[in-house]
Amino acid sequence: MLKQHLQFKLSQKLSPQQIQLMKLIQLPTQAFEQRLKQELEENPALESGKEDTERTGDDFEDSFDSGENEVIDTEDINIDEYLSDDEIPDYRTRSTNYGEEEEKQVPYAAGISFNQYLLNQLNTEYLDDEQWQIAEFLVGSVDESGYIRRPIPDLMDDLAFTQNVFTDQATIMEVLKKVHQLDPPGVGARSLDECLLLQLERKQATPAVERARQILEKSFDHFTKKHYKKLMQRHNISEAELKEAIQEIEKLNPKPGGAYSGNNKLVEHVVPDFTIRIVDGELELSLNSRNAPELHVSREYSNMLAGYKSSREKSKSQKDAVMFIKQKLDAAKWFIDAIKQRQQTLYTTMNAIMNYQEAYFLTGDERNLKPMILKDIADQIGMDVSTVSRVANSKYVDTPYGTKLIKDFFSESVKNVEGEDVSTREIKKILETVIREEDKRKPLTDDKLAGILKEKGYPIARRTVAKYREQMDIPVARLRKEI
Repeated sequence: MLKQHLQFKLSQKLSPQQIQLMKLIQLPTQAFEQRLKQELEENPALESGKEDTERTGDDFEDSFDSGENEVIDTEDINIDEYLSDDEIPDYRTRSTNYGEEEEKQVPYAAGISFNQYLLNQLNTEYLDDEQWQIAEFLVGSVDESGYIRRPIPDLMDDLAFTQNVFTDQATIMEVLKKVHQLDPPGVGARSLDECLLLQLERKQATPAVERARQILEKSFDHFTKKHYKKLMQRHNISEAELKEAIQEIEKLNPKPGGAYSGNNKLVEHVVPDFTIRIVDGELELSLNSRNAPELHVSREYSNMLAGYKSSREKSKSQKDAVMFIKQKLDAAKWFIDAIKQRQQTLYTTMNAIMNYQEAYFLTGDERNLKPMILKDIADQIGMDVSTVSRVANSKYVDTPYGTKLIKDFFSESVKNVEGEDVSTREIKKILETVIREEDKRKPLTDDKLAGILKEKGYPIARRTVAKYREQMDIPVARLRKEI
């Protein structure tokens, strides 16, 4: 049985303009500039730079508002008066006799891929057709770090199924040895120890190099776990000799492909969105001027809309043209307002963060960072937590102590022995200092680190010390050991 009934529901939804504003707030400076450039290209009613001073802002607001609120009678429009074409041929205005697309072409440098770099080296090797197909397949299997991560039997199967090359493991190993001779040294290795051994083979033979090779070949597991006493006993060497061998190994590159592949990637430069300076003992905040562009609505387009009443001719094309102009003017005015609101939101949020962490910005000592969460700032400025998050997660600030990611100033709180709330960043800084000053021959375990922190007035558990240590990418005590 079907029933019909009315249901009233009250809900809050973000308008498309609000969603766009949130996206604008989230953009860092460089991405914002790209978005601004895109908007200027897509909306002819939006222009950059200062507006003509002959027309005051009040005059513009009056004319625009009247056009926005008034119902447009498009039957009384002669749009041809406002969209007249120049009688000068287009080609006469060009600086050259080339087409528009040809004028914009700019030469650029393009590098070659890491795999192509290896293939180019193989051209100097004598290989028959089958060996060349195998070599090309092996080089194609080299990852960005310079390793071939797949077992030889799997590579043999793939050669048969994908390249129609039926071969055996011995032939693949023979070709792989030729790949191992390519630069950078260690490329094509199937494991870390093989990679390091390939590099040692190209070094001048010395007693230290020979001992390093013996350690990697016969005691790689003990070496990775830093069991130095077992290494000295097993290879019958002194501590000084072991230290020399380890120094040779530490000179090697565990990721031989990284040095080349990184050169072919675009480098992203960080552009600070804010700048904090200390002037006469006081903090001074400024927003990057690239975040505050000068924009105005096209005077020509606003005149087109304002002058429609003077026309007496009527046509369908005039109606469509005026609606297009009205839409572009609305979009331009909204975008200018959104940019201003973005500037205000960014400045207000960062100013609150600066004042909250005043002690840190005046000294640069991370131990002066106060516990601060997103809600603390959101409550101060009367905005939503998500808005503060958008500002903090993607923006940088230039301080007297370097360029910092804003979200790094946020941290949870931990109570010390005196019952005061201290930042977890403060505890991490102290933990880092303790580990840096420890005796590397006998590194401190997490239990001992927890005891030292407790003595300093920070009663935290061993598992918490381990969590902080992992967050700072500091290895366990055994792997910090040195001789």
